[in-house]
Amino acid sequence: MIFDPLYFVFAIPGMLFAFWAQWYVKSTFSKYANVANMHNMNGFAVAQRLMNAEGLNYVRVNQVAGQLTDFYNPADKSINISQSSVNPSVAAMAVVAHELGHALQDREGYAMLRLRSSIVGIANIGSNIGTWLVMLGLMFGAASRSGGIGFTMALIGLVLFAGAVLFTLVTLPVEFNASSRAKKMLIANGLVSPQDQAAVSKVLNAAAWTYVAAAAQSILTFAYFAFRVFGGRRD
Repeated sequence: MIFDPLYFVFAIPGMLFAFWAQWYVKSTFSKYANVANMHNMNGFAVAQRLMNAEGLNYVRVNQVAGQLTDFYNPADKSINISQSSVNPSVAAMAVVAHELGHALQDREGYAMLRLRSSIVGIANIGSNIGTWLVMLGLMFGAASRSGGIGFTMALIGLVLFAGAVLFTLVTLPVEFNASSRAKKMLIANGLVSPQDQAAVSKVLNAAAWTYVAAAAQSILTFAYFAFRVFGGRRD
């Protein structure tokens, strides 16, 4: 399994896509991290301005370590701003607004966000236990004609891994919607010039490719597992 050449046929396109997406988002963010936004507001000031305007004053704002590690936590209603989003740049403004877009989704009960939250556990099990069950099943002859316990294990693993694939697919509309909300908030509150609007879109669009790449990788991995489990069966 570890040295299966067929695995690389499925995996390499997804890996290359993911590497490109990571490079693209980092290079785009770096470019606009050096461009001051119209009001020279840092990430915390942008967050406070938007929270006041959108009725999100109950949301906590924390700072976390790292670069581009920003996230919204629905459990404690907080946005967590990374070190790279503190500076008064267009890039930082875009990222902070995006996280507040998730806060708006949470407040409004956005269906896809609820769905994603409800399958986090299944996705974690699928990406870990599901993967191991498929590999163990193949070791026990899942793809052979007799199948038996190996096929059963692999099939259960495939079903569990499908939960991880579903999570990446559900993530796409959640992230795209948050970015759309971010752009609307920034425009409605007069925080972006026409030039800033274009830059914000570029930053958010670049970030979106990382989620598309993650979905592509999970789909290709599932396709590989399914091919290995069912490809050699004749019964």
